Amino acid sequence: MASARMVWGDRLDTLFGELSPTEAERIVALGDTGAIDLGNGRTLNSHYSPGHAKHHVGLVDSATGDLYVGDAAGVYLPETGDLRPATPPPDFDLKTALDSIALFEALGPQRLLFSHYGPVQAVRETLERSAEELRVWVDLTRQARSEGMDLDHAVAMVRERTKERYSAMTADEATAEQFELLSGAPSNVAGILHWLDRVSP
Repeated sequence: MASARMVWGDRLDTLFGELSPTEAERIVALGDTGAIDLGNGRTLNSHYSPGHAKHHVGLVDSATGDLYVGDAAGVYLPETGDLRPATPPPDFDLKTALDSIALFEALGPQRLLFSHYGPVQAVRETLERSAEELRVWVDLTRQARSEGMDLDHAVAMVRERTKERYSAMTADEATAEQFELLSGAPSNVAGILHWLDRVSP
């Protein structure tokens, strides 16, 4: 919650409500992989997939072959077909994020289920786009940093140079606001800058 509050600030409570703790007896600890028995022969197979965030896992439903990708593959907007990265601080790491996307592809899911929003049936193409978007945002943020831009100027530059990539940003105002809220340029650029500061201070 503290990490989420870094991204969302005071909007966290109104956007998502209060997160209540899960009872300890209901928690099952898994390693990098593991399975949760849902009964009747159905399992959720868990695959550790950090990069977007250290706590992230992808879940494969044995009954459907669906892969719950969370935000590790980005934010998908079905109205426009746009896919934008989710790289908030403090955990983003490019190599780990790309490795997680490669893992998702290797799992061979039938569909991808995004937190915001799924499902998507074009698995390979969507994961390729996810990796491409990460590289574009990292390259632009790295350029802004090398030019000595502060966060506000870096965000403005990245937002301007990526807006043509997303139909949502040139659609109606409500759609653009929704897309920006779910995968905001300020938090994405801040997360990439935080990572760049760690790997090349």
